[in-house]
Amino acid sequence: MPVYSFEALSATGDTRKGVLEADSAKAARAQLRSQALVPLKVEPVSAQANAASHSGNSGRRRQRVFGATALSIWTRQLAGLVSSGLPLERALASLSDEAEKPPERELVATLRAEVNAGAPFAKALAQHPREFSDIFVAVIGAGEQSGDLGLVLERLADDLEEQQALKSKLIGAALYPAIVSLVAVVIVLFLVTYVVPQVAHVFTSSKRALPLLTVLMIGLSDGLRSYGWLLFLAILSGAAGARIAWSRDSFRQKFDAMWLNLPILGRLSRSYNAARFASTLAMLAAAGVPILKALQAASETLSNRAMRSDAQDALVLVREGAPLAAALAQKKRFPPLLAMFARLGEQTGQLPT
Repeated sequence: MPVYSFEALSATGDTRKGVLEADSAKAARAQLRSQALVPLKVEPVSAQANAASHSGNSGRRRQRVFGATALSIWTRQLAGLVSSGLPLERALASLSDEAEKPPERELVATLRAEVNAGAPFAKALAQHPREFSDIFVAVIGAGEQSGDLGLVLERLADDLEEQQALKSKLIGAALYPAIVSLVAVVIVLFLVTYVVPQVAHVFTSSKRALPLLTVLMIGLSDGLRSYGWLLFLAILSGAAGARIAWSRDSFRQKFDAMWLNLPILGRLSRSYNAARFASTLAMLAAAGVPILKALQAASETLSNRAMRSDAQDALVLVREGAPLAAALAQKKRFPPLLAMFARLGEQTGQLPT
């Protein structure tokens, strides 16, 4: 049955918004009137979503309904309902009714309507690429084919939660050095542009030989005050040039390769990307996705383009018949531990774990 979003006026003059099921827009209005509501606007949910998408493309970009944390919570709730034996259509109806935000309610209602019309759940999710990634859709599709959607949803929720926890740890590890560096730069600029000029005349009038560091500080202060605008223009030009270069894949791949060689940030980036690749590959393999398709999807989760290129090269080797462990071992940007665990998994027949 089609789903409609409505805006109506109650007997007390309050405006109410929500969604309901009806055979037609006329039937939806009649249903609202039977509830002592005056319909102001009744639209099919799918049409409203398309209108929002077009307005977002012509104006400012439409915000996502699900953030990363909200998506993991929603997936966990859906997994619990489906695992308890509730049919998917009823589980989606329950989540739609419990949704607090209208955009989330409308999105879930749209998914329910498409599933109720006979579409596979994965196909319904694929109609909303801004909300559900290709990996999310692939895992759901594999769960539907295996007939164990509840277990697959549980694994998907676990993976989303682990990704959020890992991301939070990495942000926490990088936040303190970034703050310290920023404070240090601000203090140096304050000293050079304000404090040093105030006391410079005291040093210059003493007629004594000044230490080299003091001479350098005074010279730097004079240079910034006299030619600071040139430095500002140089920074702007450098930023513009970096933006143009960043749009080229060849530059970004070289930059990402160089980034991996940095002492601290490079190690964090390598660890994060390797963990993301391994967890995605394991989840897809456990869900029954073919290894070549799982490798392709896992490689697309890598934010570092140099490591993504290595993963795609490994995919080519596996497609040609090489074992996964041997293919990963040839790519030095991946930690050796990843290839070792892949070899153990292949030998024991438990690669997904």
